[in-house]
Amino acid sequence: MYSAQEIIGQVSNPDQSDKELITRAYEYAQKAHAEHKRYSGEPYMIHLANVGYKLAAMGMAPRTIAAGILHDSIEDTPVTTQDIKREFGEEILFLVDGVTKLSSVRYHGTDRHNESLRKLFVATSQDIRVLIIKLVDRLHNLETLLHIPKEKQTRIAKETLEIYVPVAHRLGMGKLRKELEDLAFPYVYPEDAAKVRELLTQKAKNSTEILERERKILQRRLAETMTNFHTFFRVKGVYSLYHKLKRKNWDIDAVYDLMAMRIIVDSVEDCYRVLGIVHKLWRPLPKRMKDYIAFPKPNGYQSIHTTVTTQNGVIMEIQIRTKQMHQEAEFGVASHIFYKQAPTTDNPPKTTGFFSLIPSLFRPFKSRAVTSDEYLERTATEPHNTKIPRWVSQIGQAYKQNDTPTKNFVEDMESDFFSNRIFVFTPIGDVVDLPVGATPIDFAYTIHSEVGSHTASAKVNKKMVQLDTELKNGDIVEIETRKSARPSPKWLDFAKTSVARRRIRTALEQTTP
Repeated sequence: MYSAQEIIGQVSNPDQSDKELITRAYEYAQKAHAEHKRYSGEPYMIHLANVGYKLAAMGMAPRTIAAGILHDSIEDTPVTTQDIKREFGEEILFLVDGVTKLSSVRYHGTDRHNESLRKLFVATSQDIRVLIIKLVDRLHNLETLLHIPKEKQTRIAKETLEIYVPVAHRLGMGKLRKELEDLAFPYVYPEDAAKVRELLTQKAKNSTEILERERKILQRRLAETMTNFHTFFRVKGVYSLYHKLKRKNWDIDAVYDLMAMRIIVDSVEDCYRVLGIVHKLWRPLPKRMKDYIAFPKPNGYQSIHTTVTTQNGVIMEIQIRTKQMHQEAEFGVASHIFYKQAPTTDNPPKTTGFFSLIPSLFRPFKSRAVTSDEYLERTATEPHNTKIPRWVSQIGQAYKQNDTPTKNFVEDMESDFFSNRIFVFTPIGDVVDLPVGATPIDFAYTIHSEVGSHTASAKVNKKMVQLDTELKNGDIVEIETRKSARPSPKWLDFAKTSVARRRIRTALEQTTP
């Protein structure tokens, strides 16, 4: 079991108050859960210490770490909300209470499943750290899933793949997402998992030795012209490989990113310099170079990918990115609320304090100013003055009321937020993030409800189009409004986003005699 000192040891440059806070939270939780055991028979405190340690290792602030250690206190012990507030203050109570509410609904049946997902987003819309604590809590539960009853194993693992993995992916938290899905995969699809592992063992049984040999060759070549770089390698995760194998008819020889080398450098310019060095050293495969720096993925992921064949006949993917891109690829939205951290080669600089969340989830294809709508700042009357992604706030506000019907909630989430995404531009260069299949009507309502409700016509790439035209990645969209224009019932047939559909229905109900 991790001690309080070991958790503190993961915090960079903690001051005395930081150490005291984490120690107090640790001792308080230890006392509150003194009689509790896990299914394995181990003290319950092992779980809480692991959550605290993982949050600290991610670079989270002491108050978030303390809340992670205390997150089960209200639900599982006689400790009350007033006790937490008195001992640790309003902010930590807010986080603990948020995580507690997420745990209050058990996942039995579709309605409760939907209700739990709704509560997840409502809590997250108030403070993104609630979700981060919950994700880390779920990660350690999966690591110890072997010890719980089989029926619970399947339920928890399935929840993870259906809810927590898509949320982590949408927030750009690549490292956590991969850990969650690889741990849950064997419990949900045991036969497929065994098949993937067998194929992986046959194909990549000497992968570590092979990749280490190629890495040394690469390092020597990079060192000839560069002084500051970092390289490491990985073998593709089993769940990610499973999905790719299904697309490739289970032909593992058609999977070219089974083994990958990652190169971390200081600047974007260095990324392209390294690409040239790699292509001169090893032969690139045709049509296998992807520039996610110029065109980021919808969740903000940035990197250059190229697949090469080495002189030794090894096919592998090379990923090239800056330190900041790597941090964002690993931790996503969490990378923008990191605690103070001294920069090192292995630990890129982290944002100090609860700094404004840079819109990595909505990174444009070109440099531009951040629009105020992308991240909505919490008001001064709320426990903390942090910012959250606009799409999270939209969900939270739309489904905040307890009497909001949840029967279509998962369907709305799948169409709006867990689907593949596109980026389209306003005429002045601002970026709007929409699901694949979205139309000018979805675009208009995303800009503002008044724009949507008074849409008269639309232009895409300066050409007039029908309002049901499916938008494509990179389109420039212009909405022309007219005061007399009103929503048509036909709009419901092609509106893709739940926000647009709700506002269209509301407008139609108001105009119906």
